[in-house]
Amino acid sequence: MKIGVIVAMEKELQLLLPLLEKYDSQTIHGFTFHSGTLGNASITAMKCGIGKVNAALGTATLIDVFAPELIINTGVAGGTGGNAGILDIVVGSRIAYHDVWCGPGTEWGDAAGCPRFFHTSDRVSSLACLHEGDTIKHGLVCSGDIFVSDPAVVEHIRNLYPDVDAVDMESAAIAHVCHLRDVPFACIRVISDTPGADDNIAQYENFWEEAPQHTFDTLRTVIEELTRK
Repeated sequence: MKIGVIVAMEKELQLLLPLLEKYDSQTIHGFTFHSGTLGNASITAMKCGIGKVNAALGTATLIDVFAPELIINTGVAGGTGGNAGILDIVVGSRIAYHDVWCGPGTEWGDAAGCPRFFHTSDRVSSLACLHEGDTIKHGLVCSGDIFVSDPAVVEHIRNLYPDVDAVDMESAAIAHVCHLRDVPFACIRVISDTPGADDNIAQYENFWEEAPQHTFDTLRTVIEELTRK
């Protein structure tokens, strides 16, 4: 099975690459792709960069050049004070934009020609490994072009989507491109901090020192379980 894995930041990439065996790297249109194996899967991993435009361009290039059968977006996300706490993993059962509105007659989050909510592939979300323990949550991930740290912004997003569990800057754009290109998609993010908390930035910075390796251990298990079937 050919799987593309996308992260946004270099710190995430450095946690991802050790999972790959015998990988080669090549740069195309400014993006570097690392192709190797993980168990029975053929993996192409990339860092798209932060934000929706980088995410969309990176995803489109990955699909056009490597033709993956599935794309998994992973890495960190901010919490919202909902069901997911720091170091919990959120599987995006639904993914939406929190900063898109196309005017009268549309709902907040509607991108032209797309559904309001994108979804993680049932083939991934139904895996047994994603239903074990109480640190894996299935919920709504919202994306927008802002690092959410202001309590007022968190409240605004929660007013739009009361059940939001995580916020990031890429997942919806990656899901959007996958929807348009008819490529199955999955979102698996770990909560790094609680936007709006008094120590929000400290939480985020300390999180990296704690090395969220279990997120990528979960990714390994997901890929191994997918390719056993």
